[in-house]
Amino acid sequence: NVTWSCTSSAGGGSDIFSRQIADIMKNEDLVNGQTIVISNETDGSGEVGRNKVATMKAGDADYTLLTFNSGDLMPMVQNTKNRSSNFRILAIMAVDKQLMFSCPASDAKTDYAKAGGDQNDFAAAIEAAKNGTFVVIGGSKGDDITTYQKLLAEVGLTEQQMGSITAALGGNVDFVISKLAAASQYVESGDLHAVLALSTERYTGNLADAPTLSEIGDYNNVEVPVWRGVAAPASMSDAAVAFWSDALGKVSASSTWHTDYLEKNQLIDEYKDTAAATEYVTAYEADFMAANGIN
Repeated sequence: NVTWSCTSSAGGGSDIFSRQIADIMKNEDLVNGQTIVISNETDGSGEVGRNKVATMKAGDADYTLLTFNSGDLMPMVQNTKNRSSNFRILAIMAVDKQLMFSCPASDAKTDYAKAGGDQNDFAAAIEAAKNGTFVVIGGSKGDDITTYQKLLAEVGLTEQQMGSITAALGGNVDFVISKLAAASQYVESGDLHAVLALSTERYTGNLADAPTLSEIGDYNNVEVPVWRGVAAPASMSDAAVAFWSDALGKVSASSTWHTDYLEKNQLIDEYKDTAAATEYVTAYEADFMAANGIN
C-alpha cells in the first residue's frame, strides 16, 4: 500500500485535496493498482506526522506521500528544526486564497455582537475596532495568521483592537479567516457568511457578493496565496521521485482535477514538477524565514 500522510483533520481543505488526488490516481490507473491509504495525523498541530515522514528510512519511503502546503511549512520552520530540505518536494498542484467570513453563532456573545455590530459588513467592524470595540477574528495556523497580520497592518489596527483566536464556530468569534476549500461546506450550510475577499479580485459563484478590501475603504487589497503541494521523505529514491512527480502531473492534466477540484473550490491551476516545485518552495521558505528573523 501507499501511505499518504495528511497532517490536518478529516474533512478540511488539505484532506479534500489529498483524497481527490488519490481518487484520480486510482481511477486513472496511475499507481499500478496499488491502494492509497490516507492517514490523518494531527498530533502536535501536525508536526509529529511531518517529522515522521521527514525521518523515514529508505524502503517504505518510496511508498509514502505527504500533503505539504505553505500553511504547513510556516509553523514548521517557526516551531521545529525541520526545513523543506528534510523532504523531497514532488509537486505543487494548486494555489488557494482566503476569505473573511462572519459567524452568526457569535450573536450576543462577543463585544462586537453585543454592541450591535453588523456581521455582514467588515467595514463597520474596522470602524468599530478603531472606536474601541474589541473585534475577534478566528483562524487556524500559518497562512491564516500571516493573512490576519497583513490585514491589520493595512487597515491600521493592532491585535489589542482586533484580536485573534483559533476557535471557529463556537460562538466566540465575530469573523473567521478560512481558505475556500475548507469553508465551502459551512457556507452551504449557512454557518458562515462570506463578507470579505482576501484577494486582488472578487471570487465567483456563491462568493461573488464578498467585496475586496479596496472596495470597502481606502485600502490596498490584501492576499496571501496558499500553495498546495505534495512531498515525500528525504530518503525517497530518485526513481520514485520521478514516478510520483510524473503521476501528479497526469493528475493535474486530468479533466476530473479541473472540474471536481479546481473549479469546485475556486482554486488556481499551478502545477510544478519536482524540480520547479523544489526551487519554488526553497525560495518561499527563505523569504518567510528572513521576514520573521528565523535562522
